[in-house]
Amino acid sequence: MMKELVLAALTALFGSYEAETTEKLLAKDYIQHNPALPSGRDVIVSLLPELKKSGITATTFRLIAEGNIVVAHNRYDNAQALGGETMVVFDVFRIENGKLAEHWDNLAALTPPNPAGRSQLDGPTEIVDLDKTAANKELVTDFVHSILVAGKMERLPSFFNGDRYLQHNSQIGDGLSGLGAALEAMAKKGIIMKYEKVHMVVAEGNFVFTMSEGTLGGEATAFFDLFRVEGGKIAEHWDVISSIPAKMAHTNGKF
Repeated sequence: MMKELVLAALTALFGSYEAETTEKLLAKDYIQHNPALPSGRDVIVSLLPELKKSGITATTFRLIAEGNIVVAHNRYDNAQALGGETMVVFDVFRIENGKLAEHWDNLAALTPPNPAGRSQLDGPTEIVDLDKTAANKELVTDFVHSILVAGKMERLPSFFNGDRYLQHNSQIGDGLSGLGAALEAMAKKGIIMKYEKVHMVVAEGNFVFTMSEGTLGGEATAFFDLFRVEGGKIAEHWDVISSIPAKMAHTNGKF
């Protein structure tokens, strides 16, 4: 039901541009974390004429849900209003009383395939292994806290099946070897990527999503990551990385 609600809202906003439907699906006091938009349902409704004029559309590639949170992995086309012709976005919604009550997102421009030939959106979409949701969530949470936050790199091999790791980050190739090469290249340029705090973990079956903040090259940054787990190991990874502006259109913060 929650996934259907999110898909209906995305269609109303970025397909039919319907004000009446949008008003029914969003809570009046809709809490917004997108830095450029104030909170409130009326703000979203007021944007519909411009969205229709732009012809912006949304395509959902992956949709996972846990509790009252739904994560959508989306591509937006004709998306100049969002920063580019085609944007890759993680949209995260909190559902309350049958309505979308809160929204977080991270956006990045669509780029050419990475060194492994993979795009930011391709790859498996089917949710399987629902009975392993808790174990997969625990694995990814441990990985993010131990490796990305605490930097305990000696534990890195334990999270993967050898070098079998499919990567969708625009700059990184497949495998731990590809990850290591990318990190080494960044270090040579003096660019340090640091995760500092994990704000949200959402899991359904073989997919686990994490929302974190930290720094990239010394700049405040939001890291939205999606992992696919297979056989108790991290098998695949997608992400959207975006800087966090100092000033926002609300007081809710990025997270």
